Amino acid sequence: MIVVLLILIPLLSGLAAFAFRDERAVRAWSLFSCIVTLLISIAGIAIIKDQDLLQYRADWLSGLGSSISLRLDGMGQLLCLLTAMAYPLVFFATWKTSYRKSHNFYALMLLAQAGLMGVFLAMDALLFYFFWELALIPMYFLCSQWGGEKRIAVTFKFFIYTFVGSVLMLIAILYIYSQTPGRSFDIEAFYQAALSKKEQGWLFWLFFIALAVKMPVFPFHTWQPDTYEQSPSATTMILNAVMAKMGLLGLLRWLFPVLPLASFQWADFITPLALIGGIYAGLIAIRQDDLKKLIAYSSIAHMGLMCAAAFAQNQSGLQGVMIQMFNHGIIIIGLWIVVDIIEKQLGTKKISELGGLAQKAPALAIGLVVISLANIALPLTSAFPGEFLMFNGIFNSLTKYNVWFIVLAGLGIIIGAVYTLNMIRKVFFGEMNSITQSARDAWSNEKLVLALIIMLILVLGIYPQLALNESREVSAAINQKFEMVRELLTEQKK
Repeated sequence: MIVVLLILIPLLSGLAAFAFRDERAVRAWSLFSCIVTLLISIAGIAIIKDQDLLQYRADWLSGLGSSISLRLDGMGQLLCLLTAMAYPLVFFATWKTSYRKSHNFYALMLLAQAGLMGVFLAMDALLFYFFWELALIPMYFLCSQWGGEKRIAVTFKFFIYTFVGSVLMLIAILYIYSQTPGRSFDIEAFYQAALSKKEQGWLFWLFFIALAVKMPVFPFHTWQPDTYEQSPSATTMILNAVMAKMGLLGLLRWLFPVLPLASFQWADFITPLALIGGIYAGLIAIRQDDLKKLIAYSSIAHMGLMCAAAFAQNQSGLQGVMIQMFNHGIIIIGLWIVVDIIEKQLGTKKISELGGLAQKAPALAIGLVVISLANIALPLTSAFPGEFLMFNGIFNSLTKYNVWFIVLAGLGIIIGAVYTLNMIRKVFFGEMNSITQSARDAWSNEKLVLALIIMLILVLGIYPQLALNESREVSAAINQKFEMVRELLTEQKK
């Protein structure tokens, strides 16, 4: 029942939030709901070992071969924990932010959390698609109703990208369903679908485009920077930290095991595309004067590296991606919180208008420095083990281009260090100006959230085994699929 509670609590809490009228009450209700969800998620990953409590199955659309099939595997545990941790961190950090029609805002945020949990837990393709849409719909209204001046145009672009991607994914799901034994949407039936090499080839692109839009990776990324800039800060944090991971989960749980041959054959095309896209995003980030857009392009660069490591198709790369999904989510929330604090205080997010903030806000400066260093994977921070495993996976991939791929990946990391260190220097050090003279340090609730994030970064950097244990079994199972494909291709060549 753990898996059911992870979805039902935010779902019911979100529906109940619509009835509130007092802002403080709905804010407290939403935070309470998130804390309960977090406690259940922690129980699922650290305390409960009975597999019967970590999965659930019930009839849903039995005539179509679809059921409510939920399971908390290692990858799901990490992503559900990320989702459960992200919400209270975001709500507490933005505790003093006021929203018009706040009951609607918090209700939609909680409904999005229910959708995200469902995506990470679903073991039925139709149910997976249902939750995929459930997570996106509230985000559309959050961006369009509480966003910035350009929110309508930006949200429309976001909708078009995600809608087209969703339609392509649905077509792929329905076709694969028609080829499954017994016409079933169950994940195991999808793994056994009788698909030819040609069928896998075109189905791969239908599925991959939908997932690439959600991550996003180059060239399907153009909706992201403007959407992150125009969305309310709390929504941006969830979009970037959690929702982007839906695409990577789709790769690892659905695309690779269902279409392993096509995934293997297209790897040498996707990998350089993702890495070059990461370099491109990093170069744009260097030229950015807007803090929000800098972080948005930084995220594109990181997602490009994770996508490339996934297509390395070995256990090191797969495991690195799994733990990096969690680590990146925590780190990026910390960066968005710092930017939100600066923007609310000073009314600007332009780097050229800032400087010397460390003199007025030392705690905020320490928080940004530590989190930013984690963002470039400094040793002893949480991003280092995951990035090391991803680099190792890319280098040890079977492709003959692995040396070129590792060079591109390394170049992306160097560019990331350049724009990150430049940001720290220009925003927090140097001379103060008329704008930054009025700065103050973070409020106590903001300091507490940044301290918790820093603690997580250091703990998982010093002892990454906590995350590695959860990801080992799932990464080994996915890698086994690729081993079978490699053996098949080797036999065909003989």
